[in-house]
Amino acid sequence: MIAASLPGERNAKLLAVGADGAMRVLARSALASSFAPGDLVVANDAATLPASLFGIHCASGRPIEARLAAWVSPRDPTRFDAIAFGAGDHRVRTEDRAPPPPLAAGDRLVLGALEAVIEGLPHPPRLFRLRFLGDRATILSGLARSGRPVQYAHVAEHLSLNDVWTAVAADPIAFEPPSAGFALDWRTLSIWRRRCVRFATIRLAAGLSSTGSPELDARLPLDEPFRVPEDTAQAIADTKRKGGRIVAIGTTVVRALEAAADADDLPRAGDGVARGRIGRGAKLVVVDSVLTGVHEPHESHFELLRAFADDSTLKRMSETLKNCRFRGHEFGDSVLVERLSLAGRRAPIRLGGTQTSVPQLVVRPH
Repeated sequence: MIAASLPGERNAKLLAVGADGAMRVLARSALASSFAPGDLVVANDAATLPASLFGIHCASGRPIEARLAAWVSPRDPTRFDAIAFGAGDHRVRTEDRAPPPPLAAGDRLVLGALEAVIEGLPHPPRLFRLRFLGDRATILSGLARSGRPVQYAHVAEHLSLNDVWTAVAADPIAFEPPSAGFALDWRTLSIWRRRCVRFATIRLAAGLSSTGSPELDARLPLDEPFRVPEDTAQAIADTKRKGGRIVAIGTTVVRALEAAADADDLPRAGDGVARGRIGRGAKLVVVDSVLTGVHEPHESHFELLRAFADDSTLKRMSETLKNCRFRGHEFGDSVLVERLSLAGRRAPIRLGGTQTSVPQLVVRPH
């Protein structure tokens, strides 16, 4: 995979996996003229926390990096599950990072302006639970002063929060950016509005995409709290009733909407928790297509696509992405994938517009 190493790179590409299995390579700007009046696009508006904290493990005096990974409870701003690393920083590949100091319940950590106590070790030595000392305001202030965005070795320079907030970012509750949302800009949203393509948001606390531990990575994503606003739930119900399509901007939106679905196959408004993986054999009842990044077959994001397309289609998709030199990771290119309808047919992708700097390539199924 070619890693996109900078935020905001131009000439982003889009691979559209169509109703008949054909695949079109377009400029990602073609999203602005995509979909039909009455379709509904849903994005995750969670902003990203500065969730990487460097400090000292007081019992050993050794350095530690704590990457916040999940809320223990959305109602408790003091307690988190976190991933621990020893000396080093993001420029060392996650899987090559030094292990943390020996951790035990009751150990204290000094993490910049914050202090924390280890409450337990759900999966030692990497995954631990911590409680920050202080109230919500103290913790948020300390994160702002001492935290950095979580990042990985494919981006050498330090990222700012501005780099990891999408155009629709609102409440900072995510630990990594809901990166499919980087495909959105205000021009695209404005054109959709003029074309009567509706837009709505949910909010899900996106977790980490890599821990440095194969055993932990196999458990990803961890439980992720979400909220479906009342107006979003109503917009989805209206769209479904009128025969429009629901387009999810990112796997986080798929997880939230499918987890919130009720007996009528419509998402309930309110709070919930998305648990477990969506993969092959999962019955999707809300989302018709998903815009996501470029992922490898072993990653949980790719596994979610198995609920949208069969293995043959995904294999050809991966080959096309490789042959056309699509870029991966959070600042990379995009893929739009349809799902089989409940009747066993595919609803057509409605992509229009002209290509800019990326020529259109059509790949037909064998």
